[in-house]
Amino acid sequence: MVLEIAKKARSASLDLATVSSQVKNDALMAIAKNLRASADEIIAENKKDLLKAEANGLSKPMLERLALSPEKIDGIAKGVEEVIALPDPVGEVLDSTVRPNGLKINKVSTPIGVIAIIYESRPNVTIDCAVLCLKSGNAAILRGGSEAFNTNMALAKVLSKSIKEAGLSEDCVQIIPTSDRSALNELLKLREYVHCVIPRGGEGLIRFVVENSTIPVIKHYKGVCTVFVDKSADEKMANILTIDAKCQRPSVCNAAENLIVHKDCAQKLLPQIAKNLQDRGVELRASAKAKEILQANGIDCVDATSADFQTEYVDLIISIDVVDSVEMAIDFINENGSGHSDLIITEDVQSAEKFQSKVDSSTVYWNASTRFTDGFEFGLGAEIGISTDKLHARGPMGLRELCSYKYRVCGEGQTRGTPAF
Repeated sequence: MVLEIAKKARSASLDLATVSSQVKNDALMAIAKNLRASADEIIAENKKDLLKAEANGLSKPMLERLALSPEKIDGIAKGVEEVIALPDPVGEVLDSTVRPNGLKINKVSTPIGVIAIIYESRPNVTIDCAVLCLKSGNAAILRGGSEAFNTNMALAKVLSKSIKEAGLSEDCVQIIPTSDRSALNELLKLREYVHCVIPRGGEGLIRFVVENSTIPVIKHYKGVCTVFVDKSADEKMANILTIDAKCQRPSVCNAAENLIVHKDCAQKLLPQIAKNLQDRGVELRASAKAKEILQANGIDCVDATSADFQTEYVDLIISIDVVDSVEMAIDFINENGSGHSDLIITEDVQSAEKFQSKVDSSTVYWNASTRFTDGFEFGLGAEIGISTDKLHARGPMGLRELCSYKYRVCGEGQTRGTPAF
């Protein structure tokens, strides 16, 4: 079954690569329309998944990711409409040159081909990934988690109907209709037909995909994001940005897991920030230096281990340390972080520039919440994922990142030295 899906996807991808922007946008408009029209049916199937997930003890953050509502479905549809408004990257001339011998060489953006997306819990990923693949001329094979199986099959019906209405092959977007792990194992071996795998979910899933795939994988293992409050940080901004980065939505990969504070402002700012976090239900795990300051101000905390500073909690927990300099903050992040998103709060331009230059992460912030690492917030429309890799794509991946390129070379009979007839 999986082999047949992959073969159909490969065939569909060759046609989709040359489809006009208008036809692709017609398919996307149909998806947005049919999502709203099918909201009741989708939510009914989603409730089945939620009941089963609760019975199986799925964590609260995972349940939050799984749950759909009329408002969420409308939001997903609006995300589709955002992608419609984006320029089509396919066929864009990225570079052009004329060689001394008269050869005209154009570097042109082209679809990757067939992209497999492996994901957990979040059913909106089904639509986001399908839409981005369609717009960028790629065929998509979707494999969602068992906890969202009923929801994903309902969404697959919407996709199939909409693609057909636009006159495209239904094979452009296919969902693997089983949660059996053996289907995933089979998919990861089909490099003849599938050109790229993008896993989205917990670290365990992503590592499984990387370790078992014969196909190139674009991924991030986890989101261990850090907020660094520098000695010249604005007091109000330090409080607001830390609270937003940790508490606005703790279940996502761009939420802060670590807080480090410069020693020169720690006595003043750390107790304030910690109290604000604690008031919002955040558990504080502190190093010896941080604990001393917190306890002196009557703030409860537990001891942080070295492993805590490398942990993606996906929950209302944060690890706290005190550092002596911006250089120590950079070293801390490069040692403990995951290369995802990190923030410096400072009024010192030199410190900010040093931090943004030397922190080895896909997205580095100065005086703005880490929560903005997102395709929609970056103006990319829906995102297909966030990459902490350094080859091909890094950071939020939108339409452009789903394209490779080819060279189109035009000549007038030029040779490398074959004698003329």
